[in-house]
Amino acid sequence: MQTANIFQLRSLYIAIAAGFLLLSGCGGGNDTAWTTPAAPKGVGSVDTAPVASEAAALPFVDNVASNQRGDARYATLATNAGVRVAAGFLDIWKPSSLIVDAGVTAAANGSFPAVVASTWSGIPGDATDGTVLNATVHNANIQYVVNATTNRTSAQTLAAYLDDRRGKAYSMSDGMGPLTTAWRTAAQQNTSITAIAADATTVLYNDTGNNAGVGGTANTQNFGAVVDIVGNIGENGSTEPAKRFYKYARPWRWSSSVQVVPALVPAKSGAPKTDGGFISGHTAEAVRDGIAMGYVVPERFQELLTRAGELGENRILAGMHSPLDVIGGRIHGQAVATASLYSGINSSKRSAAAALARSTLMAAVGVTTPAAFNAYAHSQSTTADRFADHATNKANYRRYLTFGFTQIADASKAATVPKGAEVLLETRLPYLSADQRRVVLKTTALPSGYPALDDAEGWGRLNLFDAADGYGLFAGDVVVSMDASLGGFNAQDSWQNGIGGAGLLTKRGSGQLTLTGNNSYSGGTLLEAGTLEGTSATAFGRGDVYQSGGVLRINAANKLTMGARYTQTGGMLQLVLASGGQLAVTGDITLGGVLDVSFQTGYKPAVGDVLNVITGASVHGTFSSITVNGYTVTPIYSATGLQLRITA
Repeated sequence: MQTANIFQLRSLYIAIAAGFLLLSGCGGGNDTAWTTPAAPKGVGSVDTAPVASEAAALPFVDNVASNQRGDARYATLATNAGVRVAAGFLDIWKPSSLIVDAGVTAAANGSFPAVVASTWSGIPGDATDGTVLNATVHNANIQYVVNATTNRTSAQTLAAYLDDRRGKAYSMSDGMGPLTTAWRTAAQQNTSITAIAADATTVLYNDTGNNAGVGGTANTQNFGAVVDIVGNIGENGSTEPAKRFYKYARPWRWSSSVQVVPALVPAKSGAPKTDGGFISGHTAEAVRDGIAMGYVVPERFQELLTRAGELGENRILAGMHSPLDVIGGRIHGQAVATASLYSGINSSKRSAAAALARSTLMAAVGVTTPAAFNAYAHSQSTTADRFADHATNKANYRRYLTFGFTQIADASKAATVPKGAEVLLETRLPYLSADQRRVVLKTTALPSGYPALDDAEGWGRLNLFDAADGYGLFAGDVVVSMDASLGGFNAQDSWQNGIGGAGLLTKRGSGQLTLTGNNSYSGGTLLEAGTLEGTSATAFGRGDVYQSGGVLRINAANKLTMGARYTQTGGMLQLVLASGGQLAVTGDITLGGVLDVSFQTGYKPAVGDVLNVITGASVHGTFSSITVNGYTVTPIYSATGLQLRITA
């Protein structure tokens, strides 16, 4: 009986060994009973971002011309778009009169009564002043300036001075990084303010340079159409109507502890009743310029947004404005820029200016392809380009949006996207439709409840930096079709947000999309054409990954994990392996295309090494061919994975 059992076990071991050799030598994993899984279905619908009801919020882009002072028709919150866009501030502060009337008069116009100049003196706390409605936020707003100006460094002092005195477009152009010199030369842009003048305590210095540059046909560098975009984006963009409605004093008037940059003391207005702090005009102009420059040079879109945020912060460091003033300026600047791009400058002029900017700057820096231009635009280290680090920019921009204020109201309100705001991403995400760009803006918006940010249209909650990094959420299914022949971001782009939601991502077209975020979307990933690259451990979320064509590139620092099944019915799986790196699939694997393996810089396996390249719950099918860059290999398939033995 014992001999029979030993014989049976020996026979079993031989059978198992034979089966393993069959898998190794013949590329097994072929299971004729296995049924290839179907492609993931997602949620079966697309997400939308409709405009708020006009009964609740008149679109700014349709009413921007009402942003006037000295006209009785546009003297109220209801009738002036530039005042209305910053109305969230009314939760913090109630002005002494709800009229654009600080130092302003206007004759009656039809049914609109005459505007009589207000009695506001501009001095906080006197009998003509407004009312603080949220003392906690107001006090924190002024204390922020006290702290910032008390602890200001010499470098911050200089930066605050320069951003105060120089033309804003000139200041903003250093957000171009490696392209700054080429931009300024082509625009014929210059400044007379390069340092704090020795006599700045007695003389008010203003920039006599050429702020935005030379526009139109007068530009001898054939760059006039680009300069015109920057120069014209502020039409109807004055912040004066808002200042004269809200009647909120400068921070140095609220507190004697605010230390204005000494060289800017001569710039302090002696007319407080016409010198309101809310909103910051410098910030609004910087935001408009940054959006305009980023529109025509989308390779530096996020860096220019960050530069605008920095300029706003410099207004606080100068002692000239408070965080809420700067927040209001950002909101106003975004709205005005959108109105100019959406309805003030037609699409053919916009696209022509962007094309001219690219061709001129490419020639100036000596590159011949859009991809090389994008690389050049990000070619400097942080030593030469202070906006070179994406993560730092992202963190700084997020800070500029709220300046550390905590939520004071309902934090769960759904985001709305203002009419026309999708145009702001037109050149940065050109392969998405206008509706898709609106959804991107919605899914990357700030949560509700922050001071002064909950305007009815949604301007305050826009996070344009994060929006430039693609979707923040797949609440519906998303189809991305990229045409590489169009160049630029149509050919290659990267989404760096962490994407959640239950939707399905489908990649089509010849371009390459790279996912770098900590993604958790569960609707699955479908690759039909082009290249889809994952560079983070969870790039493809938690759903099935289904490849019917194209190139699926796995290029993570270590292991990339697919959260469900991986099915390949065609195309190429491209693994760029690091030491110890592999593709780990939580569910079943079905193979049917080709495999290409290469190695990350610094990793060079040796002959005789066995590489663990793919693991899963089970493996079915085989690759039709396997190529390993620089090596000859023998594939070793098992029931749960694939190894490659390097033989030469």
